[in-house]
Amino acid sequence: MLACSKDEPGAEPLVLKNAFAGDLELSTGSVTEGVPVDRTISLVFSAALDESTTQSGILLSENDNEVSKTISLSSQGKSALLLVNGTLKDNTLYTISINQNLKSTAGASTTPTTIQFKTLAGALSLISIEIDGETVGNNPRVQDIGVQPTITFNFSTGVSLQSFQKAFRLTGRSVSISSSDENRVVSVTPTTALDYIKKYKITLSEELKSSEGRDFEGYSLEFYTQLNPANKFPQISESELLTKVQEQTFKYFWDFAHPTSGLARERNSSGNTVTIGGSGFGVMAILVGIERGFISRQQGIDRLQTIVNFLKNADRFHGVWPHWMNGNTGKTIPFSATDDGGDLVETAFMIQGLLTVREYLNGSNTQEKAIIDTITELWEEVEWDWYTRGGQNVLYWHWSPNVGWEKNLKIQGWNESLIVYVLAASSPTHPISANVYHEGWARNGNMANGEEYFGTTLPLGYSYGGPLFFSHYSFLGLDPRQLEDQYANYWDQNVAHSKINYAYAVANPKNFVGYNENAWGLTASDNHQGYSAHSPTNDLGVITPTAALSSFPYTPDESMKALKHFYYIMGDMLWGEYGFYDAFNLTESWVASSYLAIDQGPIVLMIENHRTGLLWNLFMKSSEITNGLKKLGFTSY
Repeated sequence: MLACSKDEPGAEPLVLKNAFAGDLELSTGSVTEGVPVDRTISLVFSAALDESTTQSGILLSENDNEVSKTISLSSQGKSALLLVNGTLKDNTLYTISINQNLKSTAGASTTPTTIQFKTLAGALSLISIEIDGETVGNNPRVQDIGVQPTITFNFSTGVSLQSFQKAFRLTGRSVSISSSDENRVVSVTPTTALDYIKKYKITLSEELKSSEGRDFEGYSLEFYTQLNPANKFPQISESELLTKVQEQTFKYFWDFAHPTSGLARERNSSGNTVTIGGSGFGVMAILVGIERGFISRQQGIDRLQTIVNFLKNADRFHGVWPHWMNGNTGKTIPFSATDDGGDLVETAFMIQGLLTVREYLNGSNTQEKAIIDTITELWEEVEWDWYTRGGQNVLYWHWSPNVGWEKNLKIQGWNESLIVYVLAASSPTHPISANVYHEGWARNGNMANGEEYFGTTLPLGYSYGGPLFFSHYSFLGLDPRQLEDQYANYWDQNVAHSKINYAYAVANPKNFVGYNENAWGLTASDNHQGYSAHSPTNDLGVITPTAALSSFPYTPDESMKALKHFYYIMGDMLWGEYGFYDAFNLTESWVASSYLAIDQGPIVLMIENHRTGLLWNLFMKSSEITNGLKKLGFTSY
């Protein structure tokens, strides 16, 4: 019977002597007002406490909701210190309940006691903000928000709803407002749907006050709504979609070609300015047009004849064309003050295209034989060795009769110019030695990378690979599938480069709007400020469709996702007369109105190489190219 008694016989009674919040004594008979929120609650008893009974014997609640706490003992176990997770809430009534579960070390119980206190109404502060249930946190660029969002504000104390209505603004929209938890939680919804893919701004001005009239310092947030998820065009098969994109993009080189020369204009606003490199892509696109049935063979042959005859009579500098020329006259249009002569890289892109055409044509046809002979003449007149600048073991990009070698730009790897050295080594009339390739281009192996990015090892080049055109321009005809020398396997190089570029966009470390697994691709293009060679190390928020679409051979699944996204989801913004516009930056609410030959061409050609290998197979049929690759030490091609 003694063992079942409430208290151990002879145990000293357990009595609460004092309660404090910091050094402020708490009353046991009334509510203590104005308790600071950052004070430790301490309870002083007449005897040492049994620590195992403190959690169930001492409770802390807020409006009948138990508050999570920890309790530690001090003063030889006679003082219980209550610590909440974080701080107490402003302007809130708290209750400390001491019940009979609390025991002294001697086993004595205490008389149940209740202590109430109300915290001080501190400054009004915004604890958190949620949009559609997701906490915004410190995200500087909130994006992909639905067009009918619920925006929830959590405050440190209750607010005056009347002042909230005056203080709150959402760009261009009226809103409905509701609240809970004594106006600590305020939810806002726009009365009409927001626009898709648009930047909005939320502001809470200093007009906002707490229920007690305390001030608020103000708050603002910008966010971007999502893209309209509805398809903009009817669904078609993947094969039909690839053909549609090729055909629409081909029109840039066919419908929009210069009427006199047949060459490609630099861009859709260039007038008579035609580009040699982009036109090299264009002559290859004519072959795709013939094979895909976009034009007849005779139409294509007639256009090719116009082009090669024009090129034969246009300005050349030791057989090398300028970057730009007048499409009516063939006269040089300076690309810059020191670039008014031969451009060896642009010329290489043209020769790559012409040699591909030469392999396609039928020598038994009189008209086609004449084109073949003109191409051979143009090819053999390029003085690749002249551009070693007096026999140096490196090729130079530019030479001008007016300024000589003043541009002084060596062609060194890794970049888009491997094709220059392959052609220079393959020339039957003005070849370079293998040493020019190894010392000039490869820099005796110093173009190697070997680092890992996003789990992919990059054999060559810049950190993260540079702009994606590095993996496109030289490989429109030059087949990378089994291309290997002592420096790299070039299929592995291009696949790694493309996958790293894709992974970077998915990771989106700068949090630009619109980057994801369906929208990726950084390369040189127009942008909202002008033009730049975009890459992971030069990321301005600009995605360029040619980057992902011209990577189809290397990343077929990722490129198909991008194609479907650009066409079906963004087609109302991106799809135009000559296919996809050059670039877009959703962070800046900018979409290009431009088309560029050097961006349009690789889309047509690399999709075709992905589908049939047409251009790779033609270019690699050239025995001159085979000899050049062998000369440079390529072991597989």
